[in-house]
Amino acid sequence: EVQLVESGGGLVQPGGSLTLSCAASGFTFGDYSIGWFRQAPGKEREVVSCIGSGGGIFYVDSVRGRFTISSDDADNTVWLQMNNLEPEDTAVYYCALAPSRVARDVYEYDYWGHGTQVTVSA
Repeated sequence: EVQLVESGGGLVQPGGSLTLSCAASGFTFGDYSIGWFRQAPGKEREVVSCIGSGGGIFYVDSVRGRFTISSDDADNTVWLQMNNLEPEDTAVYYCALAPSRVARDVYEYDYWGHGTQVTVSA
């Protein structure tokens, strides 16, 4: 059974930092992507960043230069370091797994975690 478990969300002031982690387990396909998505109230779920098993990395324009995605292939853990957070970053953040080396769209991801809340507020 594929499982994705996120942790690291919380409340932070504007300009602050948080690191999210995603532990993925139970999958056997060799080519995959693990992505971070977010969904704010009343908005559609959107991609934030993703990393493929070949090492390819993608960031949405709104977080490029502030967020950094990294992975430990040995235990299939992916981190999202978020710096200089803005109130607009407030959302539930989801970790997801796609059976493809390059996947950037929500519909390409088959497995999802339960999400972790990130709130940026003074």
